[in-house]
Amino acid sequence: MKKTLTLATLTILGGLALGAGAGAASAAPMAVNGLQSETGVTQVRMMHGDRMMKKRMMRKQMMKRRMMKKRMMNRGM
Repeated sequence: MKKTLTLATLTILGGLALGAGAGAASAAPMAVNGLQSETGVTQVRMMHGDRMMKKRMMRKQMMKRRMMKKRMMNRGM
């Protein structure tokens, strides 16, 4: 009986410790929207030119990967 009681107590205390630790160690703390500006991060909207530039860069990377893949596949012949 004593062993079961001790095991139950340790389980409860362990659960409480993990619950408290997970809240304190979260990567993205919950904040009120009014206090969010104090972190020094400014949110901006992506404009049309920026979107086009991003699309162009992604396409360029994709073409480069495709070219390298073809080069590696034809290397053995």
